[in-house]
Amino acid sequence: MIIASNFKMNHTRKSTLDFLDKLSKIDTKHTIRVYPPATALCENEIVGAQNGYPANSGSFTGEIGLEQLKEFNINKILLGHSERRNFGETQELIAKKFEFYKNENFEIMYCIGEPLEVRNKGLKAVIEYLKSQFIGIDLEYDRLIIAYEPVWAIGTGVSASLEQIEETHKALREITNKPLLYGGSVKLENISQICNIDNVDGALIGTASWDVNNFIKMIQKV
Repeated sequence: MIIASNFKMNHTRKSTLDFLDKLSKIDTKHTIRVYPPATALCENEIVGAQNGYPANSGSFTGEIGLEQLKEFNINKILLGHSERRNFGETQELIAKKFEFYKNENFEIMYCIGEPLEVRNKGLKAVIEYLKSQFIGIDLEYDRLIIAYEPVWAIGTGVSASLEQIEETHKALREITNKPLLYGGSVKLENISQICNIDNVDGALIGTASWDVNNFIKMIQKV
């Protein structure tokens, strides 16, 4: 299983280092990933970036590029998150980022997900919507991990039902053989059930993972 924590705009450099120190003391067979904010990036084999501009460096105010990531030997990145899409990232830009970091041999955690109005139209509409988020994405890339996160379940406290997760991951498995993670209000109370669903290869966790002790409990419960 792949168990990942997305800090979003939370934690500082100090608290991230404390988090990683406590995490390093547990014994687990699972693959662990942590995505802190850019100001808290550090050299650690489980750490990845939440974002990256498709350039080594340059006149891109407010962005972070390959040069900055390489300073910390970062070779993992989260792309396509719905919150980035809501900030205005188009599929074209996301695909450019994907191609750039693929060419740099980064492990890419690629996020897809549908809004509630699409979910309400049924599974067929959901899969068609998700397929549109694969435009320009190399689904054969060796270091690709896909995280399915229904937009209506992110940060709301309402996870997709086990049936919805199962049917969506089953349909996605017909499109790709890459690891498929579920994300969207994953918490201690439901992580075990979610990770026991067929075609679910782990979880991408937000709010519930920001407390390291709770994150450790979640890892141990899987």
